[in-house]
Amino acid sequence: MIRQATREDVPALVEMMDEFYAESNYSLDHDAATTSFNSLLAHPDFGSIYIVNDGLVEAGYVILTVCFSMEFGAFDGHIDDLYVRPAARRKGFGRDLLHALMADCEDRKLSALSVEVAPDNVAAKTLYRQIGLQSRTDERHVMTAGLTGDF
Repeated sequence: MIRQATREDVPALVEMMDEFYAESNYSLDHDAATTSFNSLLAHPDFGSIYIVNDGLVEAGYVILTVCFSMEFGAFDGHIDDLYVRPAARRKGFGRDLLHALMADCEDRKLSALSVEVAPDNVAAKTLYRQIGLQSRTDERHVMTAGLTGDF
């Protein structure tokens, strides 16, 4: 079952985000993650969070964020996080989460959708290609600077 997240889901989302980050050996500031989830949930024009359940337990989540793109001359979307717990993988949950996210993009009339993927993450690349995402061939690289706090 897939549904949009609510504020009541934030503790479970932070728990799953911690697991997701741990897979890449990143530490997670739980207070900052809680604030981030609550901020996005309080401003639905800026995005959505979907959760999939495997029976009674949360099995994964996906986050859509929205911004304006000068390149496309319209609002576009970004898959900020997609995580499925190891025990729930290879059951179609990632695909189902992405279908919910794509329907949201269509409802919002977004012009494009992007995602960052580690170069060696073959499973994620395969999943994203199934919904039509492709690697850019113009040698662009994502560069980021934190504007508040430490980055």
